[in-house]
Amino acid sequence: MRGTGQGRIPCPLHFLNGLGNCMSKTLDTLWYTHSPVPTGLGIAVESGRLAEAFRPYGTNIQALRESSDREIREAHFDHHLDNSVRHGGNTPAIWAKASGKNTRVLGLSWTDEVQLILTTPESGVKTIRDLRDRRFGIPKWANVQIDFGRAQALRALENALQLEGLNIGDVELVDYPYGGKHSDEQIRHVFGAQIALKSTQGKRRNNELIGLLRGDIDAIFAKGAHAVQLADEFGLHVVIDTGSHPDPMVRSNIGTPRTLTVDQHMLDEHFDAAALIVETVLRAEQWAWSHADETRRFLARELNTSEYFVAAAYGEDAHRRLVTRLEEKSLLALQDLTYFLHRHHFIERAFDVRDWVDARPLEAVLDKTRLAI
Repeated sequence: MRGTGQGRIPCPLHFLNGLGNCMSKTLDTLWYTHSPVPTGLGIAVESGRLAEAFRPYGTNIQALRESSDREIREAHFDHHLDNSVRHGGNTPAIWAKASGKNTRVLGLSWTDEVQLILTTPESGVKTIRDLRDRRFGIPKWANVQIDFGRAQALRALENALQLEGLNIGDVELVDYPYGGKHSDEQIRHVFGAQIALKSTQGKRRNNELIGLLRGDIDAIFAKGAHAVQLADEFGLHVVIDTGSHPDPMVRSNIGTPRTLTVDQHMLDEHFDAAALIVETVLRAEQWAWSHADETRRFLARELNTSEYFVAAAYGEDAHRRLVTRLEEKSLLALQDLTYFLHRHHFIERAFDVRDWVDARPLEAVLDKTRLAI
């Protein structure tokens, strides 16, 4: 439908499909998911902006991670559902693409966060070079499609070691096993906070942290607000924060950059909906830029931590770092991460990430709405 004549739904994006069409095909249900980290989609969801944007069209907005069906929850990681959008860590998104899922990247956000290699004061490990021939605890999930926890720890360790001319072979990796699947816990958002509704595993422990505190290993990896909190609570020594290194390739990891992805079916059948998602994400981020306190409180709820640790992990300007675009730095980092995951056998094949990108929705939104860059 076109325009806002009598009996017609107002169209907030008159330029959709490049033809001025407004929701030419009804999207019955939009599945969404976002990682519990700073993302524009997360703010759009929790503030009600995503539901509000699609309300005029009668689209049912459904959260993947709130489903009672584990198969649906698993789509957060493997992106197997049509008409779904995901904004979060790049490693599951890369794995899904490499495994044959027909997805496209609509945008990349880069929010630097602390990425800490931690030891105890008693370990004697003070610098990166001290890690040579030491024992590094690393998670190993038995039943997951993509072990992103292991991948992010290995990435940070490799990046740190290379700064001193070392490699992974110079460190003894000690596996800490976990059972079940990442989606075993059903998650629901209540007033912005995440709660577990169901778990087949009980409360998850940080097995590597326990090993470190017992003295069984010499170092572990942790990132984000919880890493700062762990270091503070247990008096741990920070060997290095790769997340604050001046080289963006050293900082690149599962969350730098984060991928905003949809399935190809949505682009083919509901391009206007994909563009509306992008616009809603960008508008949520633009709101965050001028609402520092509210954004910090939202991120604290999202991460289930305090505003203090949010600021420590993401910076006092965390609200300004919520920017989804397709910057060259992000594309180069995403490509490098794809090679990394292939080199360490997390994915079977590498691919050209530029072929994975569909810039049309972002370009349309930026061109027609003149949102600030």
